[in-house]
Amino acid sequence: MSNTLGKFWRDDRPKVVITDYDFGDIDVEREILEAVGAEVIGLQSKKEEDLFEAARDCAAMINQYARVGRDTISRMEKCEVIARYGVGVDIVDVEAATQRNILVTNVLDYCTEEVADHAIALWLTLARKLPDYDRATHQGIWRWQSGQPVNRVRGRTMGVVSFGKIGQAIAHRAQAFGAKVIAYDPFLPEAIAKEHGVELVSKDELLKRSDYILMQAPMTPETRHFLSDAEFTAMKPGAILVNTGRGPTVDNAALYRALTDGDLAAAGLDDPEEEPAKRVNWNPADNPLFTLPNVMVTPHSAYYSEESILAARTTAATQVAKVLTKQTPDYPVNADALKQSA
Repeated sequence: MSNTLGKFWRDDRPKVVITDYDFGDIDVEREILEAVGAEVIGLQSKKEEDLFEAARDCAAMINQYARVGRDTISRMEKCEVIARYGVGVDIVDVEAATQRNILVTNVLDYCTEEVADHAIALWLTLARKLPDYDRATHQGIWRWQSGQPVNRVRGRTMGVVSFGKIGQAIAHRAQAFGAKVIAYDPFLPEAIAKEHGVELVSKDELLKRSDYILMQAPMTPETRHFLSDAEFTAMKPGAILVNTGRGPTVDNAALYRALTDGDLAAAGLDDPEEEPAKRVNWNPADNPLFTLPNVMVTPHSAYYSEESILAARTTAATQVAKVLTKQTPDYPVNADALKQSA
């Protein structure tokens, strides 16, 4: 009798599916979710079809890079919440989830300092020509001219695209180095920009005036290829681009043309347009930017520190635990839409 009851209890627990993860284990999530009676199942999905079977009877789904789209959501019979490990929810079909009365949550404010630090590190590395000097000295060339020309950053203009918390943190760091910061953000009240000592400008003006452009834009249909051929042509000759936002906001083919034609001096990207972590197979040879010496690419690591990873995992799992125990989550994405459709 006891074995039968034990089997029933295990099978009856709400199932939480973690679609994919690259931090080694799911012990953090398991501890939080098993404490509220859930069963945690870890997958490593690289395509949406991998989720179809698990979606049918899951009570919750947590995703890192795997897309949870309409085809997956339409198969969900018991799901109450889809939780993102990060800020952006462009890889979750929020509209489809809302139609199925499924809450979507994300994780806010867990990596502001890390991304801002990373953006500034890329900016200064490129502005001071550190890769050029490093390559030269490793080849036995000991000349300050190896990086020529290097311009003083104090007094030059940095344009920040998207001036939320991370954009503001970038601005504060850049101002400490004496850079003048302007920003483009059509959703930001001008008063908030002024509080941070930043001038709010149009997109065209930002492109025209900036010596450095730091992209922190989210991924939306409107921001895809936010920078392409026309924008690179409008920039100052010799400008430096840093993108610690989403990869597809920059047209990589157009960026390659701008860098090889000499219009841009350098680029630092935290993720190329193809977003390798979301691909089954990826090869840098597919993107010619990886052949250029004036391009630095990091593997979507701007958000990373040991502290931020732990915060993201803990927070995402906690959102699910709260929903499964009928508590209000901290970071709902579509709660208002669900209320309107109720």
